[in-house]
Order: sequence, then C-alpha cells, then structure tokens
Amino acid sequence: FFPSITDARDVEQLSKNNITHILSIHDSARPMLEGMKYLCIPAADSPSQNLARHFRESIKFIHECRLTGEGCLVHCLAGVSRSVTLVVAYIMTITDFGWEDALSVVRAARSCANPNMGFQRQLQEFEKHDVDQVNELQKRAVKHSSKSD
Repeated sequence: FFPSITDARDVEQLSKNNITHILSIHDSARPMLEGMKYLCIPAADSPSQNLARHFRESIKFIHECRLTGEGCLVHCLAGVSRSVTLVVAYIMTITDFGWEDALSVVRAARSCANPNMGFQRQLQEFEKHDVDQVNELQKRAVKHSSKSD
C-alpha cells in the first residue's frame, strides 16, 4: 500500500485496511499517529539521493509486518517515486522479478508509479548485486522465527 502523505494520516482508512506499520520516506519523515509502528527515513526525491542504503531496513520492516498478517503502508509525499522504489525493492526480494517486472506489478496497482532515474539505477544495481543475498537473509529469518514459535 503506497499512497500519499494525506492517506498516512487517515486513521479510519488505516484501521479499515489493518494497517499497523507505516514506512514514511520524505524530507520530513516522522511518526504522526499513536499506536502505529513507524520506520521513518528522511530522503529527498532527487536522483542523487541514495535510497539503496535504506533497502535492507525497509525490506525487513515490510516483511516482518507481512509475516504477522498485518498491513504496512509505505508512503512518500505523492506516492510516485520514493515509496514506489522501496516497494519495488521489496517485491524483488519475495519474487523472482527483476526491477522492471516488479515496477510493472506496482504500476498495475498504481499507474502513476514512476521512480526517478537515479532510483531506477539504484534498483538496477540492487538487482545485479544484492537482491539474492537479501532474499536469502529473509528466508533464514523466516526459518528462525518459525522455529521459535
């Protein structure tokens, strides 16, 4: 779920969609609502912004939420570039999709999805060098958590 900042404040919609976790990524990202678990990443929508350094923590945050059956809202200001980039990186780790196929999946749900060129390059690099390693770490974490249940 990757709407705009306005949706991230709509308590009724968040509750209706079982949203318990909010990943907020924009220049002034900070927790806004009581009772939500937040991951706040201050980041500009600029091709020179290094979002890749936040991929692992974002992926872990989203995945841990999904494993508990709860909902995670991922938002930036407009829901077009930053949040989409993080969701695409996540999809790449739970599927066999490359970044372009993962972006197509996101665009099927949100046609305005359009990471800036710098973020697209970072997704390409993630696909080439890191996605398999992150995927393997997630699998190990799932096995470990199911053993401790």
